[in-house]
Amino acid sequence: MATLTVRNLPDDLVDRLKEAAARHGRSMEQEVRLLLQTRYAARADLLESIRRQWNDDDAPTPDEVREWRDTGRS
Repeated sequence: MATLTVRNLPDDLVDRLKEAAARHGRSMEQEVRLLLQTRYAARADLLESIRRQWNDDDAPTPDEVREWRDTGRS
């Protein structure tokens, strides 16, 4: 497993992380790890769910995905 060091976090963010960790009975490290896992696992699960719903014929092309992603962006 990898180790990640994050420097220069704002004090108020660290305080909120400590409070959340205490509320959940975890260390701050465990809290951050769970937040990251939840955030990125949820996205992967959502994308996989979308993929399963489309037949190969119905799947968007990479160009269509880029167009949808960029819609409304300047």
